[in-house]
Amino acid sequence: MSAEIVTKDDLELFRIRLISEIKSIVEVRLQPPPERPEGYKTSDVRKMLGCSVNKLVSLRITRKIRTKKIGGTIYYNKDDIKRLLEEGY
Repeated sequence: MSAEIVTKDDLELFRIRLISEIKSIVEVRLQPPPERPEGYKTSDVRKMLGCSVNKLVSLRITRKIRTKKIGGTIYYNKDDIKRLLEEGY
């Protein structure tokens, strides 16, 4: 068995690498979350249109309202909601 000798320079190099890796991890986690997409959540749309969840599902299926699903949350297109309100839905 051979033994390796660790010098002060080796320890200093290890410290510098370790600190730089920790900084990069912290910087990634401190980045602001992505902005909320342009759209309304289900509860907001239900209040505006005065309809049930099932009716919203029906409007999505018939493609009268475009949606995006981000992280389990459905966002409804603002222009489509505005158009429905103008049509007197």
